[in-house]
Amino acid sequence: MSPAIILLETSTSLCSVALLEGDAITARRFSTEPRAHASMTAPFVQEVLAERGLKVSDCDAVCLSMGPGSYTGLRVGSSTAKGLCFGGGIPLLAVSTLDVLVAQARAAGLPEGCRYIVPMIDARRMEVYTAVYTADGERLTEIAPVVVEGIGSVMLSERETSGSFAAAQDDNVEGILFIGDGAAKCEDVLAGPERWFRQECPKADAMLEPALREWRAGNFRDTAYFEPFYLKDFIATTPKKLF
Repeated sequence: MSPAIILLETSTSLCSVALLEGDAITARRFSTEPRAHASMTAPFVQEVLAERGLKVSDCDAVCLSMGPGSYTGLRVGSSTAKGLCFGGGIPLLAVSTLDVLVAQARAAGLPEGCRYIVPMIDARRMEVYTAVYTADGERLTEIAPVVVEGIGSVMLSERETSGSFAAAQDDNVEGILFIGDGAAKCEDVLAGPERWFRQECPKADAMLEPALREWRAGNFRDTAYFEPFYLKDFIATTPKKLF
């Protein structure tokens, strides 16, 4: 069955909503107006549904970008998603905001030679929520809150025995794309050969692939008890020990 899924992305300063039908995005809305999530999210949902001649109950699920990200934005997204699910009698899906950024990077096209994708959600000061992914979208490390400080670069080294990645003591790892609303502020610290930085917020239409993956796997959430993915404790570390 080809699903119709309402997609909500409110984890950062960009508030966006999209409608997924089958395997394509058929309608979308977004706003960068500050502190507009509470006032814009629900109207955006109404607009994309009206554009396609649908009601909430005509859809198969709501999918929320669940964080990490802004506490207020995530609360707005979660409450809106729950209201839609209860009102329309449809289930709830949720995907990691970092997964959304990785899908967004891959959909836009990766730089030639890119080996790793490091999504970065801005927290405050030099703090980010991050993890390391392969260029194919496989997550290699746990999602963690990290303080980026000092002078140097994020180092990744391949462990020959396990294929996993850990911190290394050299400055020669190349082919890393940093993406997210926390990428630009880290560029001076993390810059190096074949390291690219895309300063952009996650968008609802980039949720297409992660949302379909959750739908096909039947990973529905308990709507009543669902909570967004908050990360509050930061690891104070130099860049060489980020991962």
